[in-house]
Amino acid sequence: MLVSLMPTRPTRRKSVKGRRSPQENVSKGFDFDVKSFLDSTGLGKKVSKFQAKGTVFGPGDPATNVVYIQQGVLRLSVVNTTGGEAVVAVLGPGDSFGEGCLAGQSIRMATATATEPTTLLVISKDEMIRMLHDEHEFSDHFIAYMLARNIRAEENLVDHLFNSSEKRLARTLLLLVSYGSKDEPEKKVPKISQETLAEMFGTTRPRVNFFMNKFRKLGFIRYNGGIQVDKSLLSVVQHEPRSFVG
Repeated sequence: MLVSLMPTRPTRRKSVKGRRSPQENVSKGFDFDVKSFLDSTGLGKKVSKFQAKGTVFGPGDPATNVVYIQQGVLRLSVVNTTGGEAVVAVLGPGDSFGEGCLAGQSIRMATATATEPTTLLVISKDEMIRMLHDEHEFSDHFIAYMLARNIRAEENLVDHLFNSSEKRLARTLLLLVSYGSKDEPEKKVPKISQETLAEMFGTTRPRVNFFMNKFRKLGFIRYNGGIQVDKSLLSVVQHEPRSFVG
């Protein structure tokens, strides 16, 4: 069961002088150590842990918390009325989810499932709102993160509408290892099945298997205790327009 975390000591208000706009934080890659911040306020001392395949929440559960991933990998998925499942996102350390409660969402719409042993920091809605109001650096980071995720959602839609299955798979693999981010990317794909990859961009497992074999033969990926992605995989998608929106 998820726990609601309350502050152990008051949080001081920070000056807004010289504060960056959220847009500047996105474009300049503003760096903010969320873990250190949460540790400093006492919130980082309370966590929830889930084993692989453990369900964090499901559709209809009360939406009362925002959750940060400290360790592990988590999958967000939705199911339609006929039982078809679609993977909305695969999230890793430093990512957050469950923010819908801040916009008035009263129940969860998706299922959050740990795909490996996962450690989560769970912050109550009221405490999250307080921090966003009082802690300006944290607020800037959170807004920048949500803006970046919204941009990615738009690009995912364009990708699904206009790109081939092969290019969608290549882009998915690159996103999973964070190629193109300001930091040195992780080159190993988090543990993920071909079924999940197929669900992430709307195709079948045999198609995923076909393209994965093709990428391996071309040297774009290799299997070595997991899927290792070479930056040459960018060549599969580099000629596609990044976005038709914004």
